[in-house]
Amino acid sequence: MSELPLPPATRALGASGIEVSPIAWGMWRLTEDGRTAADAAKLVHAALDAGITFLDTADIYGFDGSGGFGDAEVLLGEVLAAEPALRGRMVLATKGGILPPLPYDQSADYLRKAIDDSLRRLQVDSVDLWQIHRPDILAHPQETARVLDDAVASGKVRALGVSNFTQGQTAALNHFLGTKLVTTQPEISPLRIDCFENGELDQAMMLGLTPLAWSPLGGGRLAAPETVRDIAVASALDAVANAQGISRTVAAYSWLMAHPAGIIPIIGSQNAERIAEGAEALKVRWTRTEWYAVLVAARGVPLP
Repeated sequence: MSELPLPPATRALGASGIEVSPIAWGMWRLTEDGRTAADAAKLVHAALDAGITFLDTADIYGFDGSGGFGDAEVLLGEVLAAEPALRGRMVLATKGGILPPLPYDQSADYLRKAIDDSLRRLQVDSVDLWQIHRPDILAHPQETARVLDDAVASGKVRALGVSNFTQGQTAALNHFLGTKLVTTQPEISPLRIDCFENGELDQAMMLGLTPLAWSPLGGGRLAAPETVRDIAVASALDAVANAQGISRTVAAYSWLMAHPAGIIPIIGSQNAERIAEGAEALKVRWTRTEWYAVLVAARGVPLP
């Protein structure tokens, strides 16, 4: 039975020339549980020591509905200020454009401020990837593109991406950009498979965008499946996990990574052992039969 290829040791972010690990670590929950800079540094080291060089944060991370906007970037900035050598070991990504309670703002003035504020909080001169977190329907993509191109030209940002954009929104922004998009970040998991069949991943491959998958474990539902569908998907993942001596979590990451679009799952855990465990996904082999078994379980109906 033919096996699908293993993920490469590194993946390119679109045509940017930036090489990253084929799995990333995200810091949505970095500020929870009263973590100090020393606590956060241990997690950064856990990722880097496991070969996970791609770190993803956002200015909204840390916001609890009333306060904390920017807190995750501030905490990571403290880590980088204390150990400046860490910056050279990572590809650093952040996001902006969500402004509670608006909720979204991609006006030129706000975008410029959002980028500058992120750099200040992170205590860095530039970020490797800056992403618009969610689309502002009231912003003309040409105006947005001018600001993003300026950020690249000024050296504040190396590469550009979008998150939670529709295919049309992605195409429109990319049309006006001089420095083309290199990433797209939708929600993708074995429990959220829309993008496999609605054209999102096909567009990513056509435009040369590297897909970054947020919530690759289905918001934790894969760990404790309850519905008939969730249990079926977990069972299909377990068939591979048990055969190869890995966890269901690792199987889920590797299932996404087997797709030809080169999906990079973003680990959401803030536990050092679980972050490091994610790197095991690079060694998991899938057959086409096994891969499609997960897809069919997620669809809930047979393929045509």
